[in-house]
Amino acid sequence: MTWLITGGAGYIGAHVARAMAESGERVVALDDLSAGVPARLPADVPLVRGSSLDGELLKRVLAEHEVSGVVHLAARKQVGESVDRPTRYYQENVGGLATLLDAVAEAGIRRFLFSSSAAVYGNPEADLITEDTPCAPVNPYGETKLAGEWLVRAAGRAHGIATVCLRYFNVAGAAAPELADTGVFNVVPMVFDRLTRGEAPRIFGDDYPTPDGTCVRDYIHVADLAEAHLAATRRLSAGDAAGDLTVNIGRGEGVSVRELVTLIGEVTGDRRPAVVEPRRPGDAPRAVASAERAAAELGWTARRGVREMVESAWRGWRLHQGR
Repeated sequence: MTWLITGGAGYIGAHVARAMAESGERVVALDDLSAGVPARLPADVPLVRGSSLDGELLKRVLAEHEVSGVVHLAARKQVGESVDRPTRYYQENVGGLATLLDAVAEAGIRRFLFSSSAAVYGNPEADLITEDTPCAPVNPYGETKLAGEWLVRAAGRAHGIATVCLRYFNVAGAAAPELADTGVFNVVPMVFDRLTRGEAPRIFGDDYPTPDGTCVRDYIHVADLAEAHLAATRRLSAGDAAGDLTVNIGRGEGVSVRELVTLIGEVTGDRRPAVVEPRRPGDAPRAVASAERAAAELGWTARRGVREMVESAWRGWRLHQGR
């Protein structure tokens, strides 16, 4: 088999490509390089520069590389930007997915893995979020991921494609320093960026109904996430693969923002106190996954803890900052 990974040169995509290639899978990456970095990919993984919106390119890539399964990660993913530019998010995240699924169906490919997000749940009042928790996204990004799931399942039913949707919780860490997240959009690199510039970390709200008043989140090491993709593709490759599966990818353990900032201070040696700022609109007090279905259906559980996430991310941050 050959797997096409869209967004394969991105932070998560490169981890998935490396994990699959190291396990013996044949992989080809597609990336428009708006956020991807070619050097992240293993030398034996071909990279095609292009977009999932380009139907003719997709058809050529699927045919030329004899692709038999697709892992679709390419997407816009910044919540704030999605609020400001909702049409762009629908065009790229949903339109690109529709174009890709058309090409997949025409090529007769019968295995499809979709990168979804815990953002589909919105702000549920649940101690642990299961896959059956009602979905009520609160921003255009989350809406596009939920619409993407609907589209994937509908195409699967129409064309006999076995599908898996993985709902990621908060991704952090790096399997190797060169693969680290270079953007400053997620909480760990955001704190690193503040400390590097000699500024105090920020906490948005400390009056939530949680033990220390700050938001509680479920953090997943990107290397564990990559292994979850490998487990899902192997399920799709099984001879009896059929239907659709939707699975949370998290650790099932909550960490508060204040606990995380304190841990980052310990790892970096910069323990300056955080500055508390007003709440951000739409932040849920608690968002922690139930990870039981992933264990039962994929035989997968997270193996790495939050300290390992922070330590590995810090090594990558220092490498990319030239420190």
